[in-house]
Amino acid sequence: MRNISPKTVQKIAMTAVWAGGFITVAILLLIIIYVLFQGLPSISLDFLLTAPQGGLSGEGGISTVIVSTVYLIGVTLLILVPVGIGAAVYLAEYAPSNRFTGFIRYGIEVLAGVPSIIFGLFGFVLFVTALHLKFSILSGALTLVCLLLPTMIRTTEEAIKAVPRSYREGALALGCTRWQTIAKVVIPAAIPGIITSIILCTGRAIGETACLYVTMGGSAAMPTSLLSGGRTLSLHVFYLAMETRAMDKAMATATVLIIVIVVVNAFTNWLAHWFYVRMNRG
Repeated sequence: MRNISPKTVQKIAMTAVWAGGFITVAILLLIIIYVLFQGLPSISLDFLLTAPQGGLSGEGGISTVIVSTVYLIGVTLLILVPVGIGAAVYLAEYAPSNRFTGFIRYGIEVLAGVPSIIFGLFGFVLFVTALHLKFSILSGALTLVCLLLPTMIRTTEEAIKAVPRSYREGALALGCTRWQTIAKVVIPAAIPGIITSIILCTGRAIGETACLYVTMGGSAAMPTSLLSGGRTLSLHVFYLAMETRAMDKAMATATVLIIVIVVVNAFTNWLAHWFYVRMNRG
């Protein structure tokens, strides 16, 4: 190894890095292509506009499941994003460096590693039982907020810390208050990192099943309010795969799930870009 030149070591390292990236992307594409190949033939307008009817044959479609998923993700993000960004701003810009703050960060990191089913049991005890929200979309959304908040806080805090200190010093030197500096300079500069945290949380929320299994109830009926039960696309895939023989319907639902994730991520990027432009113009 001592006789190998630095250039050769660099080539070997870069080859390994590129190979690892290529293998990861190849596996991802293989899974997506397989699901799309199996699911696309079963997707039709009737499948998208019909409610699930149950049974071993998995009759019906996924109309109510799509509506429940949209409700759940919308309510979750509506609560998660302001709370997560607010907590991250406090930890990054206001919190003193002491043992209490260190304990808060340690607690956030521990919560980020707790299995989702534990959050599901917590949501069942608190939201479903104690607060009498029953099996509902609201119970599922609040449980997802608890599950995703550590991820949202940590990634947003790191994005805020990554903003150069000179940005803050320049704004303060021009007479801005500390809050004006954060709101008009720091947060707009951290928008790309905040977008990434929102996308990560959105993707996990859409794909989550364990904690929703014990908080949403799994109803296939059309939700009439946030207190109605429901099931998400990922939860519906679980029901189809475990309780029916309709693997074609499961693959079709998985295909729709992939498409929804892509659309939601694209919309999140567009919304964040629009917000970034508005803030810069202001």
